[in-house]
Amino acid sequence: MNTVIDAPQPTVLPVAGSDAVFPVRRIYCIGRNYAAHAREMGGQPDRDPPFFFCKPADAAFAASGETPTDWPYPPRSTDVHHEIEMVAAIGRGGQDIAVADALDHVWGYGVGLDMTRRDLQAQMKALGRSWEIGKAFDHAAPISALRPAGEIGHPARGAIWLEVNGARRQAGDLSDMIWSVAEAVAELSRYFTLAPGDLLMTGTPAGVGAVARGDVLTGHVDGVGGLSIRVI
Repeated sequence: MNTVIDAPQPTVLPVAGSDAVFPVRRIYCIGRNYAAHAREMGGQPDRDPPFFFCKPADAAFAASGETPTDWPYPPRSTDVHHEIEMVAAIGRGGQDIAVADALDHVWGYGVGLDMTRRDLQAQMKALGRSWEIGKAFDHAAPISALRPAGEIGHPARGAIWLEVNGARRQAGDLSDMIWSVAEAVAELSRYFTLAPGDLLMTGTPAGVGAVARGDVLTGHVDGVGGLSIRVI
């Protein structure tokens, strides 16, 4: 292909226990998918249709589950928050996917952080504008190595938590999701044609809060794995 500029390098995530990588196409996020978090953000934990937002593919980067990976504090913000999430990786595309078939489209899972410039997000909300400036910045999606569903199944219950400097900040259970992974994938496919390489960040439990330079964040999802970052 004769490109007029150098083609950007693809964004990839490691696969646990393998030399293979998972190429990232798009990152979708579901908002307020845990009841307690919906309440802390001023919403209601109900079964209204879920809403989605996006991060650019190159916002994703691999975060180790052992030695903390450096994570740069983003510019133009003084109130950056952590949101621990399980990430579903799409391996087979489709549109208008039935709930009963949705998990067949999920290749595997990882642990991610939906990092958020909360002050900028709040400004956009107040102005009735979109959230990208608060959600879609550089390095906004640290994600662990992915694990295939063929090895771990499709986790539907189990602890999800985040610690900051060893103190537990967020804690919940995957069974607390308002919309299950299958339901979220099916609903998302009504609005977008999903394709291999898409990621879905499935929501965060209560306890989101600010981070500061020097903080070490450690997150975990039972049956999936963990990640750790150091804010620099």
